[in-house]
Amino acid sequence: MSLEEYPNLELSPLQTHGPTAALMHHRCARNEDRERAWRASRETKLETIPNCEACSKPTTEEVRGWAQSFDKLMKSPAGRNVFREFLRTEYSEENMLFWLACEELKTECNKHTIDEKARTIYEDYISILSPKEVSLDSRVREVINRKMQEPSSHTFDDAQLQIYTLMHRDSYPRFLNSAIYKSLLQNVSRSSSES
Repeated sequence: MSLEEYPNLELSPLQTHGPTAALMHHRCARNEDRERAWRASRETKLETIPNCEACSKPTTEEVRGWAQSFDKLMKSPAGRNVFREFLRTEYSEENMLFWLACEELKTECNKHTIDEKARTIYEDYISILSPKEVSLDSRVREVINRKMQEPSSHTFDDAQLQIYTLMHRDSYPRFLNSAIYKSLLQNVSRSSSES
């Protein structure tokens, strides 16, 4: 977005010159760069990985259970894959990828591996320079920055909870009303009735 794209947008004199205009231009340029980088990574990496996790085809009961609670959806590998597919359509797939990376980090015991994975997670999802940056409040960012001095398998716990809550409150209700979920529910119901 640039000011040229919006000729009818009225700005005060302070907004067209000086630090405010520079900041607006910087933010717009950064958002355009992030979107370009996100689209490029999506077109190359993500389309070659149709599912995040290996899993079996979900049963009708399992798919219906996802509508009963977000926890049931997130505890199911098939559920996470379908939800991730939905998040991709909303340009927020990084939330699921971050959550999964944190889950994987929690299983690590080797200090060297924990350091490497924590730095990768930070660069991929926390850094403001990353096209896959997740939306976190400043308090959580400060906690992470302190914990990154000596990363542990629980460095991102607060951030992971914040992203889990965001997905639950924001994306999950839309997922349940989405064509992706309704189509899957219809398909598994049809398959089980034919069996």
